[in-house]
Amino acid sequence: MAKCEVCGSELVLPFVCSYCKGTFCSRHGLPETHDCQMLHLVGSQKPVYSEAPPPQSRRKPRAGRITSRIEVAHLLAAWVVLSLCFSTGYFLRSRLILPLVFIIYLCVVGTGFVCHELAHKFTAQRYGYWSEFRLWPWGLAMALLSSLLTLGSFIFAAPGATYVVPRYNAFEWPAVSEKRRMGLISLAGPLSNVFWVAVFFFLSGLGGLPGLVGNIGFQVNLWLAAFNMIPLGDLDGRKILAWNTIAWMMVAIPLWVIELFLMLV
Repeated sequence: MAKCEVCGSELVLPFVCSYCKGTFCSRHGLPETHDCQMLHLVGSQKPVYSEAPPPQSRRKPRAGRITSRIEVAHLLAAWVVLSLCFSTGYFLRSRLILPLVFIIYLCVVGTGFVCHELAHKFTAQRYGYWSEFRLWPWGLAMALLSSLLTLGSFIFAAPGATYVVPRYNAFEWPAVSEKRRMGLISLAGPLSNVFWVAVFFFLSGLGGLPGLVGNIGFQVNLWLAAFNMIPLGDLDGRKILAWNTIAWMMVAIPLWVIELFLMLV
């Protein structure tokens, strides 16, 4: 298993720096946090203070830039691959390859996966953190392999992650507040899926094409939410549970109960 080159922690979801190509954990993924040797190639970022910040920086931090070309490319690649993974089960079971069905999966995975990651990103930027999505190549491979081996019944829905630079040792953010903010950032992703679960559930009651879109969208978003609430590795569930057990239970348990019920029926 890969290890972070800074802190030595074992990584389930490693981040490879786009500049120095080193392998790091989510805390040390960005160039500023692992003292990247290629730091001169990186645009100016908001500093992470190791001592008391100057008085002018104690006001509420701003989010900084919205996105980058690298993030957009990584999101698009993960979006397409996950759409293939979710549609594989349908095609293998029905033994039909229908372009319309793949387009439907492409649309609903876009609402589920892309909105999930952007919810993390914009919540983090709301708190003044630097945040961007990055692909995990092994995660993409595991998603494709799990989809093929289980005929779409189980999909490892972690092709990458939205990395967040915490404001460690910043005097204006105490440790308790930091844990709460990271928990809320992690919770934003699954809650975005819960929103789409409700939207597609009502849409599934319609007939014809809208009903098909609703049924597929309901299943995809339910799985994305339930999978990410697993409290293991770098998944959202572990960070939410570390922050607030009750909040984790209130979101995770209903999702797992509904998912299990659908599997049994």
